[in-house]
Amino acid sequence: MKGFPMQTGVLRVLRATAASWWRHRELRRTGEEELARQLERTAVLRDLGYLKQAASLPNAHVICGDGGTFLHLGWTTVSSFAPIERFPLASLAVARGTPFVDIRPVTDVIAFANLPRVTRDRSVDPDLSGAGRCVSLTTYIDTVERLGARIVNDPRPRQSI
Repeated sequence: MKGFPMQTGVLRVLRATAASWWRHRELRRTGEEELARQLERTAVLRDLGYLKQAASLPNAHVICGDGGTFLHLGWTTVSSFAPIERFPLASLAVARGTPFVDIRPVTDVIAFANLPRVTRDRSVDPDLSGAGRCVSLTTYIDTVERLGARIVNDPRPRQSI
C-alpha cells in the first residue's frame, strides 16, 4: 500500500460521507453551497490523511465495542458512537488492511478495563502493569483475543501447525 494509490471508490465514500453531515446539508439548504463544498473538501482531505496514517503506522487499529467505533492512530483517535458498519472512515481503514478488534463479544468488562493500552509508537513500558502499561499491538491483540474479541486483518505472523 506504499504511496497510497487514489481509488475512486474511497473518494466516493468520503465525499458522500462529508456531504451527508447535517451541517453541510443545512448549509446547502440555506443556499451556502460554496461554503458546504469547501467544508466537504476539507473533510475529505482530513479523512484521506487519517487513512494514510492508518496504512503507515505500526500500531494503528480499529476497535468496535458497545460504546462505538474508534480508529486509533497513535496520538490521534477518530471515533463515532456508531458500529463500524455506520462509520465509513473506519470501514475503509479496515478494508485497506488496518487491524480490526471487535470487542463486542467480550463479556468480562473488568478484565477488559484492566488491559494495557496499545503503544503510540514502538516503545513499550516494561515496568508498568495493568491499564497504565503500554504494549505493542500484537501483544494487545493476544490478550484481548483471550477475552473473546474477534480479530480481523490480524497483523500477527501466521503460525504453521
